[in-house]
Amino acid sequence: MGKERHVRLFRNGRNQALRIPKEYELDGDDAIIRKEGNKLIIEPVTKGSLLALLATLEPIEDEFADVDETLSQLDDVEL
Repeated sequence: MGKERHVRLFRNGRNQALRIPKEYELDGDDAIIRKEGNKLIIEPVTKGSLLALLATLEPIEDEFADVDETLSQLDDVEL
């Protein structure tokens, strides 16, 4: 088991709260909390990048319609 530290619980309005000591700070602004038995587990929310998400997708084999064929030629557009 890792380091332990005694912390005090306090009330913040109707919520019970605790201050997280500096050596236990989480990255980011969001966290997930869950209860397992009598333990509270707090984990940072990790935000993946769009490129990492796209890398997990399968390639699309479908043919797509040519949307440019219905557009006016650039020479035909009046400014």
